[in-house]
Amino acid sequence: MTPALIDDTTLYAVLAPFAAAVVAPFATRWLKHNAAWPLALVPALIFLHFTGFIGPVSHGETFVAAKAWAPSYGVNFSIYIDGLSTLFALLISGIGTFIILYAGGYLKGHPQQGRFFSFLFMFMGAMLGLVLGNNLISLFIFWELTSITSFLLIGFDSLRAASRRAALQALVVTGGGGLALLAGFILIISATGEIEMSVLLASPDIIKDTGLYLPIFILVLGGAFTKSAQFPFHFWLPNAMEAPTPVSAYLHSATMVKAGVYLLMRMHPLLGDTTLWTTVLPLFGGVTLIIGTLLAVRQTDLKLMLAYTTVASLGLLVMLTGTSHEKALEGAVLYLLAHSLFKGALFMVAGTIDHEAGTRDITKLGGLRSAMPITFAAACLAALSMAGLPPFIGFVAKEVLYYGTWGWLELGIPVTITAVVGNALMLVIAAAVAIKPFMGPKVETPKHAHEGPVLLFAGPVFLSVTGLGLALIAHTTGELFVGPTLSSLMGVQTEVDLHLWPTAINAPLILSLITIGLGIVCFTQIDRLRAVVGSVLTSIGWGPDKGFDQAVAGIVAGSGRFTRFAQNGKMQTYMVLTFIFTGIAVLLPGFLTGGLPAMPSLPDYRFYEWGILFIAAIGLFAVLVADTRLTAIVSLGIQGFAVALIFMMFGAPDLSFTQFMVETLSVVILALVMTRLNLLPSDHRPKGAAIFTGIIAGAVGLGLTLTLLAITQAPFDTRLSDFFAQYSRTIAHGRNIVNVIIVDFRGFDTLGEIAVVVLAGLCVLALIRVRTRPDKPIETPPTKPAKPIAEEAH
Repeated sequence: MTPALIDDTTLYAVLAPFAAAVVAPFATRWLKHNAAWPLALVPALIFLHFTGFIGPVSHGETFVAAKAWAPSYGVNFSIYIDGLSTLFALLISGIGTFIILYAGGYLKGHPQQGRFFSFLFMFMGAMLGLVLGNNLISLFIFWELTSITSFLLIGFDSLRAASRRAALQALVVTGGGGLALLAGFILIISATGEIEMSVLLASPDIIKDTGLYLPIFILVLGGAFTKSAQFPFHFWLPNAMEAPTPVSAYLHSATMVKAGVYLLMRMHPLLGDTTLWTTVLPLFGGVTLIIGTLLAVRQTDLKLMLAYTTVASLGLLVMLTGTSHEKALEGAVLYLLAHSLFKGALFMVAGTIDHEAGTRDITKLGGLRSAMPITFAAACLAALSMAGLPPFIGFVAKEVLYYGTWGWLELGIPVTITAVVGNALMLVIAAAVAIKPFMGPKVETPKHAHEGPVLLFAGPVFLSVTGLGLALIAHTTGELFVGPTLSSLMGVQTEVDLHLWPTAINAPLILSLITIGLGIVCFTQIDRLRAVVGSVLTSIGWGPDKGFDQAVAGIVAGSGRFTRFAQNGKMQTYMVLTFIFTGIAVLLPGFLTGGLPAMPSLPDYRFYEWGILFIAAIGLFAVLVADTRLTAIVSLGIQGFAVALIFMMFGAPDLSFTQFMVETLSVVILALVMTRLNLLPSDHRPKGAAIFTGIIAGAVGLGLTLTLLAITQAPFDTRLSDFFAQYSRTIAHGRNIVNVIIVDFRGFDTLGEIAVVVLAGLCVLALIRVRTRPDKPIETPPTKPAKPIAEEAH
């Protein structure tokens, strides 16, 4: 079905959070923490706007809207609305509403609360632009904007070294993956000639039919895996828990970390259902699921426990998406919805406990149910959904995903076993988060524990109750949310029929019972299990997190060594390196692409034209054999004068005159400078060095010659010449086109060139006037070596 064109209202809805980011600091200055109430209206209204698409999208309709952004490059600010983007937009705006409220209570009295609100809104706008993006380039821009804004949010407490390190780590990992994604998008555009996602999705095999499927697949996975913290890039997400809890609840449970999953789901019709896809994604997703849950069991900090289960849940989603099995994909969509609700609620519960009790360590918490009854109720509801128990949406999701993995013929058994073990361990964490802090005898906490204000418990209560409500109306949930999203993944309209309770005793139900039993057994032995996992990790020692520090330290040390080599204060080194890379730039592309120009036939020159070329060759020979620098400078002028004569003979007297003047002044000035500088009269380099530099010079000359030949052999585009010829007289009021170009059309370029010449002259003057007393050498103060980033982080 061709997408319907809609008005610009939805475009403005995407940009509304950026406007709120501007207003937020001023509103906070006037209303303090109560500014959260009016500010939360922005995402709430966005949520209401996108609810208007639920009905049409559930019937298979899709929509587009666009505004020209950089039309000369084919880049538009365009959005594409279907089941997948609608679901994500509702999650981002809906959960974002309660995150804004929660941040108002959590950071009450913080002097930088307004700045925090501003960062949150910028991130919200970036996520909306990402999930709704239709143009590949604009989608990438919003993708990277999520990395930048998350860097600001994770490093919000910039005075703490741990926060700075976590922010840098997240930016490096996700930013690096973003560059891979950009390369993948460029390959897609190059291979298909299309830049709009909606156009690509209309031809699902368009990428698979090209010879670039493998590099596109690798590059897209590089962006998705780094953003969604898949092994071995999982380490940045738990470290990001250094951010304030509203950041953890929003960025790293419901939105940003699911951007990679969104990308995989969006690209599934284009890249999915291949041997490579159904092998790589389940493998990495399954490994991430098991590693995430085991690392979660080891933790005692509530936020870290939830963070590692987020890593595990992302692995589960990637594993399910990698099956390309319809029922497994349905389970992935359901679990994505369930996870966003229960994990957002549980993160806010953990933050409320820390805020009101003064600690997040479950070994130092207990008996809070009477002091925090509302928070306790929200924690229980969310934890039951996370554990996959009825009658919550997490239970429905688990049943459907087991149905899908068990029915997948290729790798159904190992994927199902992985899912069972991972879900059982997540039940352990869910039980620990809901039971340990609230049940048992009361434990003295650093702060007198009491129920938080409505700003703190509104979000957890609403999200946990929503998880219950969506399960009770499972059939409607499937029709309105799961079915349209699954249709986006499958590329065809798909019907979904969900039920809260199984209609019969079947394999998924038995697998659920096994999961619950295994989870209960593991929970009773959680302390022993934590000790075993801790001892194993201690014996291993090294991990990706430590490897990141080593990589950063290596980059810093390597860049220092390279800087000392390349920036050693010797002009000769600078010239050699400049010409080496110039030669590579002009020669390598031609050899790699086979685009070397054909050698032209010998031109039919007159005898005097050949004579001028012979004079230029004599000048070149004189430069090479000159005994002194002064002789070489004068000989260099021979070539310049020969070029000026060539300009004159080919009908460019003004250019010839300019060349004569420049060459004369260059020879005179260089000769004067050489007499004032303390230089050796001749070049005393070893013969090997002279040959090496000669080869470099020859390569650069050859490369420039081939480049000019390629340019002259290409069809001449007269549009620019016609423009200057047409408008030089009428607009610039000048008959000499060259002069008009220099002083009018490119006047600022000429001004810049003059400024460069003036600065060069001043530098030469400074060099000439420098005098160093031989009896008093110049002293340089000792400098303290810079501390490596990796060391500073520790």
